[in-house]
Amino acid sequence: MNISAIVCTYNRCQSLAKALESIATSELPESVEWEVLVVDNNSSDKTREVTEEFCSRHPGRFRYLFEARQGKSFALNTGIKEARGDILAFVDDDVTVEPTWLWNLTSALRDSQWTGAGGRIFLEKNFSPPPWLALYGPYAMGGVLVLFDLGNRPGKLDESPYGTNMAFRKEIFEKYGGFRTDLGPRPGSEIRNEDTEFCRRIMNAGEQLRYEPYAVVYHSVPKNRVHKRYFLIWWFNYGRALVLEFARKPDIFGIPRPYFNILMAGSRLVITFAPRWILALNPQRRFFYKVMVWRTAGEIVEFYRRALGKETTSRQCLNQVSKPVDSTR
Repeated sequence: MNISAIVCTYNRCQSLAKALESIATSELPESVEWEVLVVDNNSSDKTREVTEEFCSRHPGRFRYLFEARQGKSFALNTGIKEARGDILAFVDDDVTVEPTWLWNLTSALRDSQWTGAGGRIFLEKNFSPPPWLALYGPYAMGGVLVLFDLGNRPGKLDESPYGTNMAFRKEIFEKYGGFRTDLGPRPGSEIRNEDTEFCRRIMNAGEQLRYEPYAVVYHSVPKNRVHKRYFLIWWFNYGRALVLEFARKPDIFGIPRPYFNILMAGSRLVITFAPRWILALNPQRRFFYKVMVWRTAGEIVEFYRRALGKETTSRQCLNQVSKPVDSTR
């Protein structure tokens, strides 16, 4: 079995060095061939120098790739195309991994039952959440900080894993296409969801993903993210991404469908989320419903853009995701 670990990066040379250092100590059977691809998405810092140092220290293990088209999905798709492995693992440039991470994440994919796998993501060990932020329970919002913890038991996933700790057989990208380039962070846009959209796409097609609780990574939590403003902006953009993920449905009696979507989302905001936000006494419950208001506002904005014809058309989206990721390697 050959494995390619893909790390996409943009102007994070310091955290990248820590991530690559931890990946370099990965423990895999000698019979397994594996590589680490670092895809530089047009960085202006010392990303290339940092990566080339690892290439020199670990000849044949690390490779540097450059993707000038700005946007994480472009970088991801370049990594997929250039990867030599039969199994592709994805990890971010701001994490550290346990030595057994890569093997635990990918070993189950030898079984044809599983198309892909998602691992466990903990927040950095010294992180302490503010009183308004619930990490677990009914008002949990740890996902904004990339917390993904479904417990200790492995099994079939019923929800999408996160892009910082997931793996797939390479053939799946040839079958279903790559990551959508109208989604995913890029300069000037924080609309994400490229990873969860891909997972939902293949799961809706009947593919099975496995949860691997012992494939563990630790995600950093920058101080600027532990603020209510960051969460509100994130959820607003998430609402927009939810609309962009799905193709536009037919009009109703000649009336553009997005206007009905706006009415439904507005009703949900006014009748359900806003009163619960205003009346809640528990700070975690109160902030949870506040971000639901912001998420719904994001949906309304994107439905309005859709009504005006300003978003990516459904035909463009379908053509984009159905195009297989070609590989000559």
